[in-house]
Amino acid sequence: MSLRYKLLMLTWLLQFVNYLDRVSISVAAPSMMKALHLDAAQLGVIFAAFALGYALMQLPGGMLSDRFGTKALLVVAPLLFSLFTGLTGLVSSVAAMVMVRFCFGLSEGSCNAAVYKLVADNFSSKDAARAHSVWLSALAIGPAVVAPVVVWLLVRGPWQHVFFFFAIPGVVVSLLIFLLIPPQVAGAKSSAVDRAERRAHWKTFIRLKSTWLLFFGYMTFSIGYWGFLGWVPSYLSVQRHIDLKALGFAASIPYLFGFLGLIVFGTLGSGALHRKRPVMLAAGYTGTAIALYFTFTADDPALCIAGLSAAAFLLYGSLSPYAALVAHLAPEGARGGYAGFINTGGQIGGLTAPLVVGGIVKASGSYNGGFVFMISALLIGAVCFVFLQSQVSRRQAPLVNARA
Repeated sequence: MSLRYKLLMLTWLLQFVNYLDRVSISVAAPSMMKALHLDAAQLGVIFAAFALGYALMQLPGGMLSDRFGTKALLVVAPLLFSLFTGLTGLVSSVAAMVMVRFCFGLSEGSCNAAVYKLVADNFSSKDAARAHSVWLSALAIGPAVVAPVVVWLLVRGPWQHVFFFFAIPGVVVSLLIFLLIPPQVAGAKSSAVDRAERRAHWKTFIRLKSTWLLFFGYMTFSIGYWGFLGWVPSYLSVQRHIDLKALGFAASIPYLFGFLGLIVFGTLGSGALHRKRPVMLAAGYTGTAIALYFTFTADDPALCIAGLSAAAFLLYGSLSPYAALVAHLAPEGARGGYAGFINTGGQIGGLTAPLVVGGIVKASGSYNGGFVFMISALLIGAVCFVFLQSQVSRRQAPLVNARA
């Protein structure tokens, strides 16, 4: 196996475990709400605590990966988020849960930009969408695996066992990355000259319209994405009265469609449509908004699952051309910092979604208003990427920004 594909394999494994830990709370949420007597607003605050920590570490994590290389972050982060996953099962008050999930968000957020940097440093811009689609597929497969595993654990024990179980894989991944990724491939410590160059890059890209269109486009996407990921299990259980334990494999269907979307969009984004990635994203966001509308207006639970599957196909599919755009537009000397900055916008959206949706559900007693909020955000994001297409076309940046 070539070194580049070994890197992709390990990056996929890291993100797979990352999402096992991250999404398990969404599936366990209905059981936690009953056991801890939580309402929707309190659960929203717990979700938002993770999003806040995750958002705050995007930029520092990216800058640290530029300064020290990516390997250190990719080894330490899984150890930390495994620790806080396990601690989630040991707390019972809202305040303690908020603090633990905040620290969990900090630990997971520390390595996100490092993954973008690792791919950008080792794959060409044209190949980036396909390369990103490989590791991003873990974001769909992870939740698909989580749903039946968490249901299986909940049938056999209390909700705390879910978090004890999912604390183990991150330790294994950390050890594998430590042993198998060569330090020189994952970036060495930068010199003072490099730091001066990065400061110059920052002054340049912070003034570009393309930076801010990408920033706000990803922010609005994340409102839809994290609203979908965080609230769908509770929506199915509370409003649709679908017992997730009885649903079994069907609970994973939307995420399997998400995996398919990543493959399709990744192939197109590195092939025939590699120069039209912003238009792909605009179309994906618009299609997701339409699918979510049909989801909450459907009368039949089967049609509801179909709508969620279509939304997942487009939501997850949009991740690979987005990641390729980040690699394409990032300055070579500050790729980690640039990815961290853009991802900060996304995590602001991720912080907003659980708070607003939770507040709407508590105030109205229905999830419909939350769906309208997510749909509106996605349509605004589509407009951002329509305008970004003209910026990217005018720029005419070279398609090769990394070693072959």
